[in-house]
Amino acid sequence: MALKKKHKLEEPRGAYANSMEHLHDELERLNLLIKAVAHRRTGAPSADPLDQLRGLVVTEKEIHELLPARGGASAGRNGEGAIPDDLAAALAALEARMENRRQASVHQVILLALPHLARLFGLDRFEEECLVICLAPELDRKYDKLYAYVQDDVTRKRPTIGLVLDLLCRSPEQKMLARVSFGALSPLRRFRLVQVVDQSPDGPSPLIGRSLKLDDCIADLLLGCGQIDARLESSCTVSHPAEAPSGANAPPEVQQRVQKFVRVYFGDVRSQQRSVVFHVHGPYGSGKRALAEAAARELQLPLIVADADRLLATASPVDTLWFLARESCLRPAVLCLENFDLLLAPESGRDVQLKAFLEALEQFSQLSFLCGGEVWRPQGRLSSSRFISLKTDVPDHATRFLHWQSQVPAGNGIEEVDLGQLAAKFRFTPGQIRDALATARDASRWNLAEADEITAESLHNACRAQSNPKLARLARKIEPRYRWDDIVLPPDPRAQLREICNQARYRRTVFGEWGFEQRLSLGKGLAALFSGPPGTGKSMAAEVIATELGLDLYKIDLSQIVSKYIGETEKNLDQIFAAAESGCAILFFDEADALFGKRSEVRDSHDRYANVEISYLLQRMEEYEGISILATNLRKNIDDAFTRRLQFIVQFSFPDAQYRERIWRVLFPRQAPVAEDVDFNFLAREIKMAGGCIKNIGLAAAFYAAGDGGVIHMPHLLQAAVREHQKLGREWRHSDKVEGAIA
Repeated sequence: MALKKKHKLEEPRGAYANSMEHLHDELERLNLLIKAVAHRRTGAPSADPLDQLRGLVVTEKEIHELLPARGGASAGRNGEGAIPDDLAAALAALEARMENRRQASVHQVILLALPHLARLFGLDRFEEECLVICLAPELDRKYDKLYAYVQDDVTRKRPTIGLVLDLLCRSPEQKMLARVSFGALSPLRRFRLVQVVDQSPDGPSPLIGRSLKLDDCIADLLLGCGQIDARLESSCTVSHPAEAPSGANAPPEVQQRVQKFVRVYFGDVRSQQRSVVFHVHGPYGSGKRALAEAAARELQLPLIVADADRLLATASPVDTLWFLARESCLRPAVLCLENFDLLLAPESGRDVQLKAFLEALEQFSQLSFLCGGEVWRPQGRLSSSRFISLKTDVPDHATRFLHWQSQVPAGNGIEEVDLGQLAAKFRFTPGQIRDALATARDASRWNLAEADEITAESLHNACRAQSNPKLARLARKIEPRYRWDDIVLPPDPRAQLREICNQARYRRTVFGEWGFEQRLSLGKGLAALFSGPPGTGKSMAAEVIATELGLDLYKIDLSQIVSKYIGETEKNLDQIFAAAESGCAILFFDEADALFGKRSEVRDSHDRYANVEISYLLQRMEEYEGISILATNLRKNIDDAFTRRLQFIVQFSFPDAQYRERIWRVLFPRQAPVAEDVDFNFLAREIKMAGGCIKNIGLAAAFYAAGDGGVIHMPHLLQAAVREHQKLGREWRHSDKVEGAIA
């Protein structure tokens, strides 16, 4: 390789313009070092034809050169023989020039990638030069041949530790001292800047015979590629919040406090030795990521957003989490890990993964945001970091209304929608409001509506779909079909049902505009008890309320929720209420007798815990801001101490003949072929059953008629009544008219 002329080495003397210019000089220095090692190994050109096959054959001459001379020193082949004066002078001149230019770059605050990496990980100059040696084959394949030649082995195209020592050390003593730079605890290996690869087929080889491979992410950093580590591509994104803030806003007062904290803390040089870890917990869409974005904007740094669910799905989660923390140091960037709760799950290996990740955070990340839904305390696992726990919650009604107004664009076709009513009906976070609007817009486009035109119906349906995604797995969703005209009740219980609807409809006025929300910590929802015999209309009344208010209705069978295991009942109830919270769905607890009863005399721990379960259900009903309804057949079994915590107790009594006749008359749809011989007054007097049984009789009679002429006659109804009595184990005492009709 021909040397460059001396005047070419001395031309530029100012600061480096950029990292690439600096790396050009580093590679030029490497070329000179390779030439020096080649000269020491080969000396003057030889006429021996076998010299062309170095690395493939071992000659007698080579053996003599490797064996020590009589005085104990080895011959010149692997010795530290001198290099030509012009080569030594060129190397010294280049090194002096590089040092001057690096110092000038520091004074002019020009960031060079290699010195920056050295500062991040505490590398000395020898370790910097080692990185350059490993970087060279990533840039030019010529170094494969050069490294193979100077290592005397055509199969060794990657630099070995021995080659690095030969290139950078001038004496055996220096080599022995430099060997520590490749130990397991050295910065090069501890921070995984290089990989030490043993490719020997004959078992473990000596350390100096092992190859070095520069980490791809480190190579990209040195070359200024700016790409995220390939091992993180599927689970992370890098954004610049100053340019593109997200749509889900955090509470303004919390966001301002975070910005002020990072501004003061990281502006104080005395505090910068300790990293900061924020744990932000709250429901989906409540602005957890927005706090991380606000901090990144304040510090003018990029933001790395990672998803723990995807990270843990990789082949080696511990390594992936480690690389994530290192990535935040390399850029540098603020780190935001979402779904952090997954690392807290009681699954095999999670504790190991959490421990490794927190250790990596403290080692690398200066500012991190761990976002989840549950409260968490590190309990000593963050010994050298400052830990701050923040909660983001569902905003109050007034704030929700402002979010709806800010996110609904003008001229979108939904001006007629009462946004205040939406804010009152659905306890949405800003993120859920954004998602509901996106869903409604997509539905409108599917229906071939005008571009971006959202109908009131599509928006309301989108809100309902958005509100209860988890609740459907915990309870049975009822599609309400009954209206006020379908239910037959005495005036008082009917009026109570109207009052329930009115309280739900005007909660925005009372709690929001009139300020009652600020005076009440609990009891802002509606808790009602529907009591009465089976079939008297309790379930139908719940459907009527759901239809009137346009809310989802979920039926929960308490007999399936109650568990004999201590704590399981409360856990099941908590999951149900938490899932229903955002959409304020109507929760209809059927078979409440399974849990409610007279407060038992405490004879043992089981009795005491049964009372705890009852109290817990009522407490959650008070905290729940939607409508929750308990249905029981035995009102007298409910303890008076519990009933005071209910806003409504509606008694559904057994219908008398007058109301039974009304039930019969509203039972059949208009299109049903009911014959003129059907005597509803007679049926009401003779069939003394509640509305649920009357419905069963009418439906069975319709099937009888479908197979017998296609018209519903009196005999069909009487035959169905006989079967209904038999099903219930009752004996029906027929009148003569009934006997004749059946016959």
